[in-house]
Amino acid sequence: MIVVDTGVLYASADEDDTHHVPCATLLGRHPGPLLVPVPVITETSWLIETRLGPAAEARFLRATRGELSRVDLVDQDWDRAIELVETYADLGLGLVDASVVAVAERLRVTEVATTNRRDFFVVRPRHVNAFTLLP
Repeated sequence: MIVVDTGVLYASADEDDTHHVPCATLLGRHPGPLLVPVPVITETSWLIETRLGPAAEARFLRATRGELSRVDLVDQDWDRAIELVETYADLGLGLVDASVVAVAERLRVTEVATTNRRDFFVVRPRHVNAFTLLP
């Protein structure tokens, strides 16, 4: 079980992205479940639509109904995300990345799929010393 961040999802959709091959391979081969917080889906959908077009966005959205497991944020996640945004204000963590951390903590997931090594290397989750970052 891994929590997936925007960069991995976007890179897997964009064949010209420098991270395309490792991200597409990870998503295609990981036994799952591939947990995706809803804010990640929103951000990824917007990026794909603006950069790759509506057809690519539709393909991505279809994947969120089958290959990916959507995770809605609960109050505990919102509270933790706010705390993380405040704690890591100098980093500019933001809601989307904070939601990845909050969901991973709540579900006790230790692996995060991300191309954003900087933020996820710095943030200290509550349930482990550090996340295992993939790919």
